[in-house]
Amino acid sequence: MKRNIIQYTIAGMAALLLSSSCGKSFLDQEIPGRTPLEDYYKTDADVLAATYAAYDFLQAEYNWGWGSPLLVKTFPSDEGNAGGNDPGDQGHYQSLDDFTTDAQNQGVLWVWRVNYFGVYRSNQVINRVKGETDLQKRLVAECKTLRAYYYFELTALWGDVPLVLGDLKPEQYNTTKRTPRAEVYAQLEKDLLEAVAILPVKSALPAAQRFRVSKGTAQALLGKVYLYQQKWAEAAAKFNDVIVSGEYDLEDKFPAAFSKQGEFGVESVFEVPFSSSKKYNWDNFPWDRFRQIESNIHIKLMGPREEPYKAMPGDSLLGGWGFNLPKKKLYDAYVAAGDVERRKNTILSLTELRAGGGEWNATNVWDFEGYWQRKYGSFSTLTTDEGGAVTDLNYGTNTKLIRYADVLLMAAEAYYRSNNEGRARTELNKVRVRAKLGEIQPAGAALFEAIVNERFLELAFEGFRYLDLVRWGRAATELAPLGFRANKNELLPIPNEDVRVGNLEQNQGYN
Repeated sequence: MKRNIIQYTIAGMAALLLSSSCGKSFLDQEIPGRTPLEDYYKTDADVLAATYAAYDFLQAEYNWGWGSPLLVKTFPSDEGNAGGNDPGDQGHYQSLDDFTTDAQNQGVLWVWRVNYFGVYRSNQVINRVKGETDLQKRLVAECKTLRAYYYFELTALWGDVPLVLGDLKPEQYNTTKRTPRAEVYAQLEKDLLEAVAILPVKSALPAAQRFRVSKGTAQALLGKVYLYQQKWAEAAAKFNDVIVSGEYDLEDKFPAAFSKQGEFGVESVFEVPFSSSKKYNWDNFPWDRFRQIESNIHIKLMGPREEPYKAMPGDSLLGGWGFNLPKKKLYDAYVAAGDVERRKNTILSLTELRAGGGEWNATNVWDFEGYWQRKYGSFSTLTTDEGGAVTDLNYGTNTKLIRYADVLLMAAEAYYRSNNEGRARTELNKVRVRAKLGEIQPAGAALFEAIVNERFLELAFEGFRYLDLVRWGRAATELAPLGFRANKNELLPIPNEDVRVGNLEQNQGYN
């Protein structure tokens, strides 16, 4: 997957652009080497290439502009500020941060399209592959899991969304309506149950194939689908399947989960790989649209603003472009919990920078409350300057989509809601002990508050906090000081293009 996969599907897609004719014009001539669509998806090699193409959109964070799914889910939370140079710097991110976004937001549009592109490519495999070999059956199961992931993102962020499970006819382009969220979830349950029965466990995958979804990935995602529907017992059962499988564990130390050595490690249930292998420089970096970027350019975006920043001696955190700046509220939450281990590996304070011999020579910096994030930090150890490469453009930092720590905390919540407080405490305390906080024995409402706080501290900047607050019914309280409006900001706006051209109904409160 750490290479351009799109080229493998061009031949299969070319048939969509061709039609037979008796004419002799240039456009009517056969294209040498093209494969008719009806002849594609036949061999294992075809299906493997098409499945890579379905995975590929997990990696699409910059294709025609800045549109990171991670940041689109993070900026509406109370973890951090958009940052940047000023209120107009990457305005689409600023408006998500301030709850002033509208239906023409570039980031919202990109994340919406990326997920539907992923759905389309998954559909092609699911619907066209006959499953004549064991490999093909497994690849279809992978694509069912990918489709479920893409649709989970869509329905979590937008509510009712068009559920498209096959190719649309031209007359359906502007007549396909939004499907109720409950029906979308029902399809995800079906897809994931079918996938779980076929997918191999993680340990059965060769090391080079650990980016693939496994049985544990599908089980964890199914548990999350149940959790978001408040099907507590079903969610607990699926998370338990992951926990007792023996396939996963917490890394011994918290920072190891985000280290280069920890990629696809024991804590990884599902993550997106990025690569430094392209060795980009300012002349060959593919900024133009529809060019695939293999490095994680958003890591540079999130580094401390480089002009006024001087790193601490011995620290590998490089300067960046100053986005995704932690809020004092999050820093204070770590301090209140006595959580030194996760705090220092998630947030760097201005006080700590100067105490360590670094410096910040700026005042009145936009959106800056005195902190920088380190979880997805712009570390020199995660990029390269070999062969003329520019470090700014070559971060190979993977994005974690499902970590085992998240599974344990979702399990704790599901067990709590299922009136099994003992098991809820057990799973909660596993995460706390790894963070060097020690076990606690809360009960009743205090136990739920402990789970809520633990998710805030453990999963900061991983794109879950905003969705958690919404599903818990706490967004209107926690996010009101930031501009959140109840009965509007629980969902993102449907992109204007699909409202106007596709005749989709807009979400409440948006024009």
